[in-house]
Amino acid sequence: MAVDGNWNLTMTTPMGERQATLSLKAAGGTLTGTQGAEGNTAEIFDGTVAGDNVSWKVSITNPMPLTLEFAGTVSGDSMNGEMGIGPMGSFPFTGARA
Repeated sequence: MAVDGNWNLTMTTPMGERQATLSLKAAGGTLTGTQGAEGNTAEIFDGTVAGDNVSWKVSITNPMPLTLEFAGTVSGDSMNGEMGIGPMGSFPFTGARA
């Protein structure tokens, strides 16, 4: 599957640009993996893949406890989409294959 592998994400947030790493594996329509930032790594959940469209969620505790919801499109070695941050709204993210 085109999404499998390691990615470097750049997320635009209310606190500026944030960097994260993402490791993904697709099986059927299910997307699994881990996402890490600032020394913390968490399993993604509710991950789906349909063609070039991907979505997943990850729970973070720093800078505050939140569930981030990602929805994007993979095109070759790049990914882009929106990251939902609960009551703060949605913000763009980009990814490049590591």
